[in-house]
Amino acid sequence: MQKTALSFVACLLALAAAGTQASPLWKWRDASGQLHISDTAPPPGTPATSIISTPSGSAAAAPSPPPSASNAPELSALDKKKKAADQEKADKEKAEHDAAEARSAAVRKDNCERAQSALASLKTGQRIATVNANGERQIMDDAARAAETKHAQETVASNCGPAPSLAK
Repeated sequence: MQKTALSFVACLLALAAAGTQASPLWKWRDASGQLHISDTAPPPGTPATSIISTPSGSAAAAPSPPPSASNAPELSALDKKKKAADQEKADKEKAEHDAAEARSAAVRKDNCERAQSALASLKTGQRIATVNANGERQIMDDAARAAETKHAQETVASNCGPAPSLAK
């Protein structure tokens, strides 16, 4: 049994050694695009980009393409995706800003109309009644009318003029 195992190990070592001594193969494409597989190097003048594979340990190994050249399309695609995402984000922010401007303009318009109506009522000179905290009606005196008129004028001035832009 020991002789059998020893001869088996010897055969395995011989096969392993033979595998490392196997003749190396070159692969390249010629000018017409024909694929060549040979144990000899391609003819002189074959561009390095046409050599597909070389035997390991060969001094004339085919140069690998520069990383920037092989990644250029990927980076370009990533840049395009990033630009598209940034553009989408900017469009969304602009839409939100425009919607906020529209809401602000609607509120200002409503406040302007209410203030103008209140100011017109105060300037008529008619008696105006208000309701106090107890729920009782009180007729507005001249001092209260003047204060309400001043408040209505300030509201008209702030809401009926040009709208201030919302800062981002």
